[in-house]
Amino acid sequence: MSTHYDYIIVGAGSAGSVLANRLSANPDITVLLLEAGRPDHRWDFRLHMPAALAFPLQGKTYNWWYESEPEPYMNGRRIYHPRGKVLGGSSSINGMIYIRGNPMDFERWSEDQALAHWDYAHCLPYFKKAETRVKGGDAYRGDSGPLTTTTADCDNPLFRAFFEASQEAGHPFTDDVNGFQQEGIGHFDMTVRDGKRCNTSRGHLDPARARPNLTIETHAHVARVLFDGNRATGVEYRRKGSAQTALAGEVILSGGAINSPQLLELSGIGQAERLEALGIEVRNALPGVGENLQDHLEVYVQQACSQPVSLYSSLKWYNQAVIGLKWYLFKTGIGASNQFEAGGFIRSNDDVAYPNLQYHFLPIAIKYDGTAPKDTHGYQLHVGPMNSDARGHVHIRSADPFEKPEILFNYLSTDKDKREWVEAIRKTREIFAQPAFDALRAEELQPGADVQSDEDILEFVRNHGESAYHPSCTCAMGSHEGAVVDGDLRVHGIDNLRVVDASVMPTITNGNLNAPTIMIAEKAADLILGNSPLEPMEVPWYRHAAGDQSTHGTT
Repeated sequence: MSTHYDYIIVGAGSAGSVLANRLSANPDITVLLLEAGRPDHRWDFRLHMPAALAFPLQGKTYNWWYESEPEPYMNGRRIYHPRGKVLGGSSSINGMIYIRGNPMDFERWSEDQALAHWDYAHCLPYFKKAETRVKGGDAYRGDSGPLTTTTADCDNPLFRAFFEASQEAGHPFTDDVNGFQQEGIGHFDMTVRDGKRCNTSRGHLDPARARPNLTIETHAHVARVLFDGNRATGVEYRRKGSAQTALAGEVILSGGAINSPQLLELSGIGQAERLEALGIEVRNALPGVGENLQDHLEVYVQQACSQPVSLYSSLKWYNQAVIGLKWYLFKTGIGASNQFEAGGFIRSNDDVAYPNLQYHFLPIAIKYDGTAPKDTHGYQLHVGPMNSDARGHVHIRSADPFEKPEILFNYLSTDKDKREWVEAIRKTREIFAQPAFDALRAEELQPGADVQSDEDILEFVRNHGESAYHPSCTCAMGSHEGAVVDGDLRVHGIDNLRVVDASVMPTITNGNLNAPTIMIAEKAADLILGNSPLEPMEVPWYRHAAGDQSTHGTT
């Protein structure tokens, strides 16, 4: 048996939840939202306590738990890659860092004439529409959207030392990395509301759940898109062991940069030879499906702290109990912060047009898995290049929808990548060596004093680099050869089928991807419904003038 809807959305993540809310706001439109994972249970502190963010990344309860193929330029290591398998998707398990990207990211997109309406001026109103910034709205920031962002206080003295040291090293302080000037170091925004994670399930699905025209099904694993000729008509999926079919006027894939190209290939859309070899009927030969995979690789530069001012003591079990109780009762204290309260963007050399390195500062030396490198107080900077020219792919291995796809990132595969990584480590050490840290600095924990030459640094990155969990660009939009969707996010050559998620980015943005993915979905909702788009906002934004770091140029 099957049911007919106006829209079927595959994936209830950062994009799918937004679409479900916006499309179902019209009571005459019926929407089916299918999510392979579980509900984001409100009683599970692992999802909702900001400081507990490491827990869902360590387990498979809410996590697809992907791994790359052995990376040929990373000493054959498989790189772990968590993805949200839960309502809210990766917005339910991410680090809650709200970074929109640099305005020039979107200017790059709009260089393709088919994407002229994806420049910064056209994207900014949708960023604002999506957001309520607790600190208040302005020309750049929203104050009435479903997604709440909270600007971190940065009370720990280590944050103050980081801000001062960065300026001593020649990097400006910026009041808002999501406002006029991304370049520089400053306070970060968190997707946190009233001390709890604000994922897209909480922000977008909670207000919409009671609508009779919105159906949400969890534990629903979509196997393939159904067609009548070259027109998408619905999906086939399995829910709790039962095969089911749903029909729709339009199907929207929002599974993310790994699952969306996987589902396209399972449905016969992709590289013809690859699909034929797996016994899959070719519906439309699109060679770009699954190609152009981009991500951010990062490492931690960790420093021991000579004074007991870091968050190291919070790792003790008895302190964790107190922190947890305070959060549970009052939603305050250390538990109400993701601890990624400061960071920013700098240029590693004078040849780049805009920042190519991102920093996340932590007032503790710790890994994502919660382990500390040494039994001591410490602090660290997460650092990595933002605009790597390394390209990978995501492709199915078989026609089995439950078999995980082949993922290869090709980290460190280019000369530019290697050069920027050497610069990244040296720039980071330069910040930690400034006078502002003199009273706090002890030994370097990682990479360590013995890692000095360019080759030493690259070998350190090969052995310790981790994904920042920002896969993107595998169903790129545009008119160029290799594009998968057009500027309205419709799959080329197929009617009534769109992709709306981070996979449609032509190139990766500067920073964490949750915010731009939500923006894409907000903008897509108007495209899908045929609404008049929001008016573009022509505001000034910082643009570095080559050779003069103090010049504020605008466009």
